[in-house]
Amino acid sequence: MKNGIPGQKIRFMINKFKRGNAEGRLLEVLEKSPLETREPVCSIFPACGGCMYQTMPYEEQVKMKEGQIHRIMDPVVKGEYLFEGVKHSPKEFHYRNKMEFSFGDEFKDGPLSLGLHKKGSTYDVLTAGDCQLVHEDMDKILLCVLDYFKERNVSYYKKMQHVGYLRHLLLRRGDTTGEILVNLVTTTQEEYDLTPLVEELLALELEGKIVGILHILNDSLSDVVKSDETRILYGQDFFYEKLLGLEFKITPFSFFQPNSKGAEVLYETVREYIGDIDNQVVFDLFSGTGTIGQVLAPVAKKVIGVEIIEEAVEAAKENAVRNGLSNCRFIAGDVFKVLDEIEEKPDVIVLDPPRDGIHPKALPKILNYGGVDKIVYISCKMTSLARDLEMMQLAGYRVEKMTAVDQFCETVHCEVVCLLGK
Repeated sequence: MKNGIPGQKIRFMINKFKRGNAEGRLLEVLEKSPLETREPVCSIFPACGGCMYQTMPYEEQVKMKEGQIHRIMDPVVKGEYLFEGVKHSPKEFHYRNKMEFSFGDEFKDGPLSLGLHKKGSTYDVLTAGDCQLVHEDMDKILLCVLDYFKERNVSYYKKMQHVGYLRHLLLRRGDTTGEILVNLVTTTQEEYDLTPLVEELLALELEGKIVGILHILNDSLSDVVKSDETRILYGQDFFYEKLLGLEFKITPFSFFQPNSKGAEVLYETVREYIGDIDNQVVFDLFSGTGTIGQVLAPVAKKVIGVEIIEEAVEAAKENAVRNGLSNCRFIAGDVFKVLDEIEEKPDVIVLDPPRDGIHPKALPKILNYGGVDKIVYISCKMTSLARDLEMMQLAGYRVEKMTAVDQFCETVHCEVVCLLGK
């Protein structure tokens, strides 16, 4: 049960049955768990479903995630394997380098709010002015933007009627650099002079520094953060973040691990699992902005990354040049198609697919490479990994060891790393 804590007495609704198991949605906590020994650190807990485990000590959260991994993986893995537990995030709070906040109201026809959706609601939005998952700089920016539009009585976009102006506030902040990118997302239905807002934002006392303020226009009917047109109101449309001594340029929509310090632990783990690749070719499939590939490049003969999002591939190429890495090649395209066009054969494959795992058509093609003795699979959704492991084991691979990195403290999610040998 997502968001439930062992030992709680709850009221819940069954959503679906799957392989003899019921999947439910938490409606109400009737009795606290004995594990809940901490006071909430956020003013909108538990109405906001963002981080439901903040009343549990961090050690208990990690134990719960370890139990979850065993329950999902043990029935799937054939034979013995080494489970190395869950590695802690270096930061328990204030770790997120990216947050998407929504404009709305807390109740029908209430005052303007800016923050996160109320648990179980697609409409009610709670103002997250003291969100503990992000740096305090982001909270200050959120409250500044909210006050600015509240004073001017500006409308928010209503999803059902498709009317209104304010949609989202997308904030990104480099954990190591302190560089901040502010992205205001609106429709084109109304028009305002945003110069005073820019001045107010730049006057804020922040620990980091705002390097860019963007106005993103989005008239799509669906409630997704995207850009039809982007206008730079101040500075630039990117910021820099550093990981393991490498520097990465990040744009508003490019994928980057949301927990920078946790990502360092994750990538060090991947490097350790891969072992000695001094004279080997590594395929980094679903490579995003090429962070894993570039972390591995200094110790590999060659790294080839494949990613379907062109913007991410361009960023990967630019980052590789910035970091002085000449043995990286990044290709834009669908993994299923691109693998037919690459002449080189991999010695090692790293897989870091989206949440839903690897497409059933692409997985056999990946597994058909002869001579690949080692695959490292990184997964942010355990059930997707469990499903893909079944086919990988049928193809002659064996799970040797597995660990996880708690990239998402206070939430149910975890990043699992699995080493498979031929």
